[in-house]
Amino acid sequence: MNEKSHARSIALAAIVAMVVALPAGGAEPDSASASVSPLGRTIATQGTAKGIPACISCHGANGEGNAAAGFPRLAGLSAPYIEAQLAAFADGTRENSIMQPFAKIMSLDGREAVAQYFSSLPAPKAIGTRDAADASPDNTGAWLATRGRWQQDLPACVQCHGPGGAGVGSVFPPLAGQPAAYIEAQLNAWKNGKRAPGPLALMPAIASKLSDADIHAVAQYYAQPANP
Repeated sequence: MNEKSHARSIALAAIVAMVVALPAGGAEPDSASASVSPLGRTIATQGTAKGIPACISCHGANGEGNAAAGFPRLAGLSAPYIEAQLAAFADGTRENSIMQPFAKIMSLDGREAVAQYFSSLPAPKAIGTRDAADASPDNTGAWLATRGRWQQDLPACVQCHGPGGAGVGSVFPPLAGQPAAYIEAQLNAWKNGKRAPGPLALMPAIASKLSDADIHAVAQYYAQPANP
């Protein structure tokens, strides 16, 4: 190997290492933690005088979600994604009887701060990873998540939401570790036209091709504890 080729190989290895080290949301945990404001922590853990309750009362002390109640995990989601959802609740383009009233009275600064706070929290360790090699046609949830159903032009969930459902960038959120009831509710909302289409207007078309049994299977697949 000549000197120029050797230098190019080192540079490529460095770039790959940097990409692998980044979490799916695109920001390193240390830098995210450093940007958390006291306002975000206060809203999340104590609520506000305007009547917004502490976020953790529904979403868990560490933003891990509440599986029994179907409240989603917020820990580790990207800040822009959380901000976008709060904005959608506030303007009514995303319907939810619990979140809409609170989002409407939360200031823009408050939305940004609380989004940064939850983005800085680590995802629950129990999420682990999911092995696509284990998928088989008789395991509907795993198969749809990792293989899709191409005879219906139905892509695999991992094509947008990343390997193991870890999320990709700021618009395709993590699915891994979200409560099954929450995932089911969102897929049904898209299927029934109750939630805005989202990035590239993909989700209504995808959800429309899923049966109730498919939706339940996919939700259970991503909600279950994974390989450590």
